[in-house]
Amino acid sequence: MTFSLAIVGRPNVGKSTLFNRLVGKRLALVDDQPGVTRDLREGAARLGDLRFTVIDTAGLEEATDESLQGRMRKLTERAVDMADICLFMIDARTGVTPTDEVFAEILRKRSKHVILAANKAEGSAADAGVIEAYGLGLGEPIRLSAEHGEGLNDLYSILMPLADGFEERAAADAPDVDVPVDDDDPDAPRVPTAKRPLQIAVVGRPNAGKSTLINKILGEDRLLTGPEPGITRDAISLQIEWDGLHTRIFDTAGMRKKARVQEKLEKLSVSDGLRAVKFAEVVIVLLDAAIPFEQQDLRIADLAEREGRAVVVAVNKWDLEPEKQQKLRDLRESFERLLPQLRGAPMVTVSAMTGKGLDRLRAAVEKAHDVWNRRVTTAQLNRWLTGMLEAHPPPAPGGKRIKMRYMTQAKTRPPGFVVMCSHPEKLPESYTRYLINGLRVDFDMPGTPIRLYMRSQSDKNPYKAKKKAGPSSLRKHLGKPPK
Repeated sequence: MTFSLAIVGRPNVGKSTLFNRLVGKRLALVDDQPGVTRDLREGAARLGDLRFTVIDTAGLEEATDESLQGRMRKLTERAVDMADICLFMIDARTGVTPTDEVFAEILRKRSKHVILAANKAEGSAADAGVIEAYGLGLGEPIRLSAEHGEGLNDLYSILMPLADGFEERAAADAPDVDVPVDDDDPDAPRVPTAKRPLQIAVVGRPNAGKSTLINKILGEDRLLTGPEPGITRDAISLQIEWDGLHTRIFDTAGMRKKARVQEKLEKLSVSDGLRAVKFAEVVIVLLDAAIPFEQQDLRIADLAEREGRAVVVAVNKWDLEPEKQQKLRDLRESFERLLPQLRGAPMVTVSAMTGKGLDRLRAAVEKAHDVWNRRVTTAQLNRWLTGMLEAHPPPAPGGKRIKMRYMTQAKTRPPGFVVMCSHPEKLPESYTRYLINGLRVDFDMPGTPIRLYMRSQSDKNPYKAKKKAGPSSLRKHLGKPPK
């Protein structure tokens, strides 16, 4: 999914019908009654060989107040801001209306890529409406029939070159992850540069102070902040040099519990934040010192670990904490207990408001990135494995002893290791955790996700099933003796 396409237009022009056709399912309600779609709906779309995210929006209404129509309009405007491409639909049989003209003007100002589509364009009755559409100043309209699937080839032809550009953008933004270990790699370990900066996502619950923290790092108010939770609605990336460290920072919308995400707008924001985690190398999980480690904080940190990203925990609003030493001890104990998979991850106390602790945060981010790139030689690993086996041999389930022969590092970003052994399927999870925790301690890899794979190596003697060699078979094998 390299780009997103928002389908916009006034009510009852056929947006949901086209949405259903692109996703291949009847996900959106369709009715002749205008205004059936009242919120945003996202789906995975397919058009030829293109794969993208399509967003079905509520009909654009002219209301701007806090009525249902006004809120629907705000929702659609935010979808326009967040989408890479807007498909503006009009009804070719009705022709261009004053409302269409108003929203064409909005789209010209708010969207970089607008495709104009005249829907319900089958038959000669729609010709006049298609000709009128040229007057909107959005280029040549596509003749569409979402109901019958006509005109999709023309849509594909316009989307294809745009998709190529977004694919290049995604490739440029995507971090190198699961990098194979190659001793001849001249770029190892990866060092952040202005061209390929270290990518950081700042994530956390709404109103934890993410935008305030980034503004303080930048040294200027570049992001909108305020006491109301959820001001940031989409992921914003900013490239800066943070005390000599080339970084690109993603400020994401606050992630709330799903049950509390009432607005579809906020659901879009959460998915945008999850995408930011995937584009990041280091994830800063920002907690509020007053209410740390709520369930949602744990889920965010766990998501970053599952995605294989380095994690730094930052506890914000530390300047307001009265019992600092006791609070810090409690936080560390809670972190070790609730997130054992991130044992040893750096925890830094900061004040986004005053800037205190930002130097420690920067050092923790750089250290986490270094550990994420850590490489260990095969010789070191096998000496270490011998010691671990002697200290605590693997179990023998069903009387079958599990033999571990050798170990090597296969990948970095995050570090990934392979152990060749017999009966890997019988090795309990607890023994794998024992080895992972040992790797963390002995090779100084605190907090970073570690991937440990057990691979089977045959224990069979290749000559075991063959007939025992006697004198005649030996002679046959060796040939006639020399005279």
